[in-house]
Amino acid sequence: MPPIWTGTLTFGLVAIPIRMESAVHSHKVAFRQIHREDQGRVKYVKTCEEDGQRLTQDDIGRAYEAPDGRLVPIEDRELDEMPLPTAKTLEVSGFLDLASVPSEMFDQPYFLAPSTPAANKPYVLMREALAKAGKAAVGKYALRGSGEALGIVHAQGDVLVLQRLRWPDELRPAGDAAPRGDIDITDDERAAADDYIRAVGDVDMAQMHDEYAEAVRALIEAKAGHKAAPKARPAREEEAGVTDLMTTLQAAADKARQDKGKADVHDIDRKARKTAKKSPAKKAGRKRAG
Repeated sequence: MPPIWTGTLTFGLVAIPIRMESAVHSHKVAFRQIHREDQGRVKYVKTCEEDGQRLTQDDIGRAYEAPDGRLVPIEDRELDEMPLPTAKTLEVSGFLDLASVPSEMFDQPYFLAPSTPAANKPYVLMREALAKAGKAAVGKYALRGSGEALGIVHAQGDVLVLQRLRWPDELRPAGDAAPRGDIDITDDERAAADDYIRAVGDVDMAQMHDEYAEAVRALIEAKAGHKAAPKARPAREEEAGVTDLMTTLQAAADKARQDKGKADVHDIDRKARKTAKKSPAKKAGRKRAG
């Protein structure tokens, strides 16, 4: 995969040639638009509104539309030649604790990789220095057509990760998102909420997956094979008699412990079956050795 951006990461007076690569990929199932009557694909044809001519990608440029409707053509070459230091350099402006960045500022993540063998040593030095200090480096960079971006660079294992950030003035105030008025929460309700959190326990993020995408693929495979579409799972019924917050949380905590107990028993049974399968072979091996 070609790099998204190549340039220089500055760390003090040290220049580190780097390339920027996407850190994520999408598993979203893509659909095409079709004509329902004959299943034909819908195509979008780009035309010039002045003369109606059909255009190819090579015929199309870009322009800024002024408030009065006047179009100002801008060429890629002109964007590349702008007197902007961030066009080819990600210059560190300072450092901060990663945990101090509001979560709503986080945008796209990227991997930074050294682009030459000579960049390896300063790359590792910056990575280790950031990890030891527990800090992230703040800087700006520019991508053609996307403008200047704010980002933070932090160490993650053996690599440096660039996390693109939204500009502070792009964030909207929380406004009316928080509940209004005084909300009375009892100690028993707090204890029930804490108990539920402990009962459910930590989440293994590696086990999280997109069930919607899986269901869409199953539907596509069924229809492509002229089979019946998978049936929807029945909605979970609410437990009868649960009417207050504390009782609801207590019931949820009890169910979480019960489910976790079943999972633990399943793991023990699975390990026991594996051990039982291996045992006869080991015994046979010892007999042959005797």
